[in-house]
Amino acid sequence: MNTIKKMPVVSKKVLIPFILVTSLFALWGFANAVTDPMVQAFKKVLELSNSQAAWVQMAFYGGYFCMALPAAMFMRKYSYKVGILIGLALYATGALLFYPAAQSESFMFFCLGLYILTFGLAFLETAANPYILAMGAKENATQRLNLAQAFNPVGLIAGLFVAQQFVLKNLQSDDIEDFSALDEASKVLIKTSDLLVIRNPYVILGLVLIGVFVLFLVSKMPQSKDEGGMPSIGDTFATLGKNTKYVLGVLAQILYVGAQIMCWTYIYQYAEAIGIDSVTAGYYQMVAFFLFIIGRAIGTYMLRFMSSGKLLMYFAVLSIVLIIGTMYITGVIGLYALVGVSFFMSLMFPTIYGIALGDLTEEQSKVGSAGLVMAIVGGALMPKLQGMIIDAGGNGVADTKIMGVSEVNFSFILPLLCFIYIAWYGLRVYKRHEATDDVLHHA
Repeated sequence: MNTIKKMPVVSKKVLIPFILVTSLFALWGFANAVTDPMVQAFKKVLELSNSQAAWVQMAFYGGYFCMALPAAMFMRKYSYKVGILIGLALYATGALLFYPAAQSESFMFFCLGLYILTFGLAFLETAANPYILAMGAKENATQRLNLAQAFNPVGLIAGLFVAQQFVLKNLQSDDIEDFSALDEASKVLIKTSDLLVIRNPYVILGLVLIGVFVLFLVSKMPQSKDEGGMPSIGDTFATLGKNTKYVLGVLAQILYVGAQIMCWTYIYQYAEAIGIDSVTAGYYQMVAFFLFIIGRAIGTYMLRFMSSGKLLMYFAVLSIVLIIGTMYITGVIGLYALVGVSFFMSLMFPTIYGIALGDLTEEQSKVGSAGLVMAIVGGALMPKLQGMIIDAGGNGVADTKIMGVSEVNFSFILPLLCFIYIAWYGLRVYKRHEATDDVLHHA
């Protein structure tokens, strides 16, 4: 334990590349946060059900699933830097596609833009996470990844601020009590105006990404350690498949990402059920993101003194308590509980990532990283399922009761089940892989 404390988390030699790669964590955080409120925005503007609007998340997180493995295959042959450049190019292309999508006024064209955008994010995450782990000693790799991931919620807050101040506040359809009751001509005018409002932040983002692409292009980045003789991909898959900690970690990541996106996306529907408008609900989400930052900072510090599996278990158990509160405490107190979950979720993604890749070689990490990025598909599938539960009684959010609570409250049973598994995974990792080390450190 004392050795880990003395070791620099990031050495001076790789400080500039570390800062550059860390900036990517904020960039994909921005995309995540600016997209979450779009589920509610598209629902209102295009008169969609909760389940139909969830196609936004299906497209967004489905792109990760489809592109993560091809990205890893590519980076086995080429460097992390080339992977990052391709990721930035695809990210910019998807964002700029919002311009023709707004002209065509097609919901599926917007979804296509998000799908391609996340091809880029899949490349960035598949490269950046293991790259950060490799920028120093294995002993403090999880702590280093938590440090880099601490900049992800900075992007989340920026994305939410843009979504709230420049999109949600300017949507005419959100100011009308019963948009569906308007005459067709009025609807067409409002729809055209609102889709342009949704378009603008993505187009500006695309232009910013072109600048970041140029910055990476001209910067000197350290090479991967294992470039040279590589085992066959079949051997790598076979090794990963036998690594139970890794396989269970991928499942934990699927469920974590699903839980995170459900807790953030459906803040708006939960707020709607208790009479809070979308703009005000955005402030609650902003608080959730600030708690996420604070939780990440405190959790990263605590990893200096506590094993990652044990801390993951504690944070998951506290998330379970708050989600039960979200389900069964009605009114604004239940909303506070939902917001509070973000504090304890903050540690989970990088910690599961670090645990799952902890025993792997550099080469195995490149492919193993793809499995963990593909796990982001949980953010595509589970919000869709939650939207179907919310639609159980109709297109509203509180049309019926399930087990004594409104359908939107009951729908949070899905994140509850996710956190139960994550708590078990943390406990298992601690007991099987870390408990002996703890005894030795305290002896």
